[in-house]
Amino acid sequence: MKGKSKGKVQKAKGKNQGERTAVRNHFFKKMPPSLIFAFCLLHFAFCIGFPVFAAGTAVWEMSTYKDFIAGTFTNVSLSREGRLAVGPELKTVFASEQPLVWAMARDAGGVVYLGSGHRGRVYRVDRDGKSALLWTAAEPEVFALAVGPDGNLYAGTSPDGKVYKINGAGQASEFFHPQTKYIWSLAFGPDGALFVGTGDRGKIFRVDRSGKGELYFDSKQGHVTSLALDPKGALLAGTDPNGILYRITAKDKAFVLYDSPLAEIRAIQVAADGTIYAAAMGGAASRMTQATAAAGAGGEMLVSPVVQSVTVIADSRQGGAPLPKPQPEGPKPQAAMTAPAVAAPSPTVSVAGVQKSALLRIAADNTVETLWSSTEENVYALLPQPGGLLFSTDDHGRIYRLESGRQVTLVAQTNEEETTLLASGGAPAGAPEGAAGGILAGTSNLGKLYRLGELPAAAGSYEAPVRDAGTVARWGKLSCKAQVPPGASIEFFTRSGNSSRPDQTWSEWSPPLRNREGSPVESPNARYIQWRAELHSAQGRTPVVESVALAYLPQNSLPVIKSITVVPTQAPAGKSQAPAAASPSASSTADFSITVTDTGAASVTTNPGTPTATLSRTAGQSQVTSISWQAEDADGDKLVAQVYFRGEGENEWKLIKDNVSESYVTLDADALADGVYQVKVVVSDSPSNPQATAREAELISSPFLIDNTPPIVRHTGAQRSGDRAVVKFEAADAASMLRRAEYSLDAGPWAPVYSDDGILDSKAESFSITLDKLKPGEHLVTLRVLDSAGNAGLGKAVVR
Repeated sequence: MKGKSKGKVQKAKGKNQGERTAVRNHFFKKMPPSLIFAFCLLHFAFCIGFPVFAAGTAVWEMSTYKDFIAGTFTNVSLSREGRLAVGPELKTVFASEQPLVWAMARDAGGVVYLGSGHRGRVYRVDRDGKSALLWTAAEPEVFALAVGPDGNLYAGTSPDGKVYKINGAGQASEFFHPQTKYIWSLAFGPDGALFVGTGDRGKIFRVDRSGKGELYFDSKQGHVTSLALDPKGALLAGTDPNGILYRITAKDKAFVLYDSPLAEIRAIQVAADGTIYAAAMGGAASRMTQATAAAGAGGEMLVSPVVQSVTVIADSRQGGAPLPKPQPEGPKPQAAMTAPAVAAPSPTVSVAGVQKSALLRIAADNTVETLWSSTEENVYALLPQPGGLLFSTDDHGRIYRLESGRQVTLVAQTNEEETTLLASGGAPAGAPEGAAGGILAGTSNLGKLYRLGELPAAAGSYEAPVRDAGTVARWGKLSCKAQVPPGASIEFFTRSGNSSRPDQTWSEWSPPLRNREGSPVESPNARYIQWRAELHSAQGRTPVVESVALAYLPQNSLPVIKSITVVPTQAPAGKSQAPAAASPSASSTADFSITVTDTGAASVTTNPGTPTATLSRTAGQSQVTSISWQAEDADGDKLVAQVYFRGEGENEWKLIKDNVSESYVTLDADALADGVYQVKVVVSDSPSNPQATAREAELISSPFLIDNTPPIVRHTGAQRSGDRAVVKFEAADAASMLRRAEYSLDAGPWAPVYSDDGILDSKAESFSITLDKLKPGEHLVTLRVLDSAGNAGLGKAVVR
C-alpha cells in the first residue's frame, strides 16, 4: 500500500514471568522518552483494535532549504533554515537583446556601461533607465570595461585584444594594443595608470595616460582573468588555469596570496575594511575563448555554465581543509594557449560530487578562509556589503547573501542562465534624496541589467517543483505553516497534468487557496501536480512560509502476474501432499515442467523428443503437483491469490484454494486424473486497499497433460522357422503418444525397436521383432514401451 512502512517489535522472552519482567524493565530504561511514547501508542492501538496498516494517502511536504531551492523564485527570498519570505524587488532595467553581457562599469554620475558579445557592443544606461548603443567594436567580444579618472570609458576587446578609449559621444580611439589575444580585465591605479590583464600569455601591462604601455608582470599563466586594487594601492590579480591569486607591489614584484585547487580566480573584491574576497571556479576563461572562436567563425553561441577540470577537494564547510592541488610542471607552450580554431566549444561535462566553485576571504595577515563552496553552482561575481557579502551564480541566475556566521540566504533569482556581474547601483533618477541605489546585476543568456532594491517588494511568488505521484492521483488538501503579520497574506494556487513538464495540456491555475489549515485542491486528478504561492507584504513586513503539505491518494495500480509454473515434486515420505511450508523450488523428480509467462507464451522443459508438456510421477514414489507463480504490485501492496483448474472439454473453473498469501499451492498427484488441464491464478491487492478500490489480475497457463498411467502392451503372436523368429506386439496408451520402444531377449540388454509403420507418432502402435540365429530351445522376449510422460508398459512372449 502507498506510504506503507513496516516495523517489527521483538519481544524478550524469559523462562518465567520474573525473567520477562527484568528484561522489560531493562529494555525501557535504555529507551529514550520519545521512543517509549511511540511504543505505548502502538501498544494502545493494538489493545483497542485499531487497524495497524498504512493508509493509502501520501503527503508531499516541503519544509527545508533543499526542498524549496528546486523551485522558481520571483521577488521571494529563501533562508538557510528553509523559510520563504518576500524578498527585495527585482526590476529589469535594460534588455540588450544580446545573448551575453561580459562586462559592466559605472561612472560617478550613476551611468552604467555594459559590454556584450558576440557583436562587440557597448551600451549606455542612464540613471532613469534610458538606454542607447554607445559604440560597436571591430572585435566580437568586449570582456572588460573601466571608467578612467578622465571620465572616459575604456573597453578591452577580444580576440586580437585591444584597449579603446571612448568618450561620452561614443567616439572611440585605439588606446593600447598589447599584441595579445584577449583583454580580460582592466583596473586603474592610484596614479591614473591603467593595468591590463591579458591572455593567452597571462601578462599584465601598465599603461600611462598617454597610452604608452610596458610589461608590468608575467604570471606565466594562460590568462589574467581579474584585477583589483587593495587599500595600499597594490595590484591584486587572479589567473587561469592554475587558480593563483597574486599581490603585485611593483614591477615584477609579486607575492602569491593563494594557490587555489580550482582552475580560475574569477572575481576579486576588496571590502571597506581591507578584507579581500575572491571567487574561485572551474575555469570560465577557457569557455569564453571557445565562445570567442565560435563568434569569430560566424556562429553565435550561448555559453553554458562552466564545469571545472576534475580536481577533488574536501569541502571546507564539512570541516575538511582543501587538498593541495598538484603543482603544474610549468607554463603551457604558447602555441597551446592560442584560440582554438573551432566553430563551437566542446560539450560541458558535469562531474557529480566535485567542487565547482568557492568563496574565499583573505585577511590582512594573509590567512585564507573558505566561506562557502558548491559542487553544483559556479560563482561569477562578488559585492561586499555592510555586514555581509553578495555573490551570484549560474543556477537560474541566483543572487545570495552571505552573512556573518556563514549564513547563506537566497536573496533573488533572475531566472536567466547566469548572473555574471554585480555592482552598487546608485540611486535611480527620481529617487528620494539620500536613497541608496540597491544592487545592479548583469546576466547572460539573455543579456540583461537588473536592479535589486533594498526594501521588500510589495509581493512575490514562489513556484514549487513538479511533483510526480507515480500514477494518476486524487488530490486532497493543501496546508501550510506560516507567520503572517497583520495586513499581509499568502495565497496558493495549483495545477495538474499528465506530462512531466507543465505545458498547454496541463490544467489552468486553480482559484486561490487561502485556508492555511487546509484547503481542498480543485485541480483535476492527474499524475503530476504543482503549486504556487503568492506572498503579499504589508508596511514592509513580510509573511514567512515555513512548510507546505499537499495530501493525495495515488490510483491503485493493477497487480501483474509474470508467470505460472506447474511441476511435479516429490512429497515427504508417508504423505501424499506436501506441507504448507513446502517450497515450490524443491528438487523435482519429474522429467519436465511447464511455465507460462504474462505474454501467454509457454516455455517447456522436457525430455528430448517430447514436444508436448506432460506431467507424470515416478513409479514407487509419492508425489505432489506444485503450482507456483510470480506476481508483482507497483505499489508494494500485499497480494492474495485464488487458484483454479479446468480440464479439457470442461466449461467451468474449479477452485483449488482461496485466499493464498504464499506464491504457490500443492496438490496430491492423484487428485487430477490423466488428461489435459489448465491452471488459472487470480491475484488481488485487497489486503492493502478498501474493497471499492482493490484491483486484481489473472493469468491462465498453457494446457499441460497429466499422465500417470503406463501404456498397455499385448503379445499378439509369434512365428519360428529354424533359427529365425518373428514376434508381434501391440501397445496403446489412453492419455499420451507413444515415444519409445525397446526389447530384451532372455533378460539381456535392451535394444531399440521401431513400430511397424516406421515411426512412433500415435497412442497405439504395432511392433514386429525379428530374431535371427536363435539357439534351439525356449526363449523369452520382453517389449518395453514408453509414453510421452515416461510411463513404461511391459509385455512378454515365449518363443519355442
